Amino acid sequence: MLTCKEFLSELSDFLDEKTDREIRTKLESHISECPNCFVICDTTKKTISVYKGMKSCTIPDEVHQRLMAAVERKIASKNEIASKNELASKNELASKNEQASRKG
Repeated sequence: MLTCKEFLSELSDFLDEKTDREIRTKLESHISECPNCFVICDTTKKTISVYKGMKSCTIPDEVHQRLMAAVERKIASKNEIASKNELASKNELASKNEQASRKG
């Protein structure tokens, strides 16, 4: 039997009906026995169905620009945090190396 992790890694192909028969049978068997994965699969199917039934709409340029600016700020913030964490790790490693060389 598949694990939940294995099931989730195949979920997209399963829903797109891109899995071969053997894998599809294993996936169907898993969701028949695992209530958590059944709910995930069923909810995802329903979400896709709702999304496909929606009409596309455009947003005003001003809203689009504000949204994109917010996304760019969020990405920049995450990159800044990652850079600070990387620098802190490098500094910590350098400090440990310096302490080790003093002892040796």
